[in-house]
Amino acid sequence: MPDSLDTLQSLTSLTVHNATVALEQGLDAIRSGQTKFDLRNIKAVDSAAVSVMLTWQRAAQDAGGVLELNNLPNNLKNLTKLYGVCSLVSSTLSADSADDCGSADGHAERSPSDLHHH
Repeated sequence: MPDSLDTLQSLTSLTVHNATVALEQGLDAIRSGQTKFDLRNIKAVDSAAVSVMLTWQRAAQDAGGVLELNNLPNNLKNLTKLYGVCSLVSSTLSADSADDCGSADGHAERSPSDLHHH
């Protein structure tokens, strides 16, 4: 079973322009048994990146595995925080990144019940 981090290292962006190709590349890697993705070379991201990562995670879980995402760039981490899905992705982040799920402004994520009027 492959354990290489190299499959997705060729990605330099994860945006709407290449989301379908990146999605398929990741799904192929998961089907072949890869459980670690290294995203260190990604420089440009948009909301499509979050969707792709969540789909990869779901596919890995469906295959009975756990996907580990390594070296996420800060702009991608910030997007997961902004959209409130960091905790959904955090279980797939490597240990050194999993504690980065504070909000994009540096505060811990809040549940909807915490957001009330005074």
